[in-house]
Amino acid sequence: MILFENKVVVVTGGAHGIGKCIVEEFRKRGASVAVIDVREGTHFVGDISKKEVLEAFAADVVRQYGRIDCIINNALPLMKGLDECTWEEFQYALVVGVTAPFYLVKLLSPHLVKGASIVNISSSRDRMSQPQTESYTAAKGGIAALTHALAVTLRGKARVNSISPGWIDTDFQEYEGADAVQQPAGRVGNPLDIANMVLFLCSEKAGFITGENICIDGGMTRQMIYHGDNGWTLDE
Repeated sequence: MILFENKVVVVTGGAHGIGKCIVEEFRKRGASVAVIDVREGTHFVGDISKKEVLEAFAADVVRQYGRIDCIINNALPLMKGLDECTWEEFQYALVVGVTAPFYLVKLLSPHLVKGASIVNISSSRDRMSQPQTESYTAAKGGIAALTHALAVTLRGKARVNSISPGWIDTDFQEYEGADAVQQPAGRVGNPLDIANMVLFLCSEKAGFITGENICIDGGMTRQMIYHGDNGWTLDE
């Protein structure tokens, strides 16, 4: 088991779904975890689209711990498409998905210990799309690109990587039939599939990995799909 005793970890969007699983796994391994989420709870409650909220959260983390070992930018941007997404909603998605992660790293970078790790949660939608998902897809593509920029800027101080999850069922539901069989891995993913990679990337075992994006999607983005091929059909 990879341990994180005496390590300080910051997680955005850590009160539910993948973020909550990441928080739980770090705490199991001895880490102190600072969480911010828009949902109510015992963590720091706030909307990371607001500059003053990020500044207050960062100040609180520094006041409590004085150092940062890992930052996990996980908070979920809004998903709306071309037909319905307004200017304000698109801007909100980009702020939550790209600007806030950048600004949080900027605020906390003076307090990163040497050898720190930053993991940004992108999405397999950073390279493929469904209709009417532009705000979310743009935000996820942005954070994937932000990752390698930060990796170069923070060279020698922190490693920066991103993870692109595919279909992850946050309720750990098990699927049968076509939902599972369509995926080369034979199943739908769950939050532990992502949390385990986050833990690895934040450990010394990943000490030579930086600026990388790792897609965890059961192989779906590697699968070619054409009408009439291997049982796939398109209903027009």
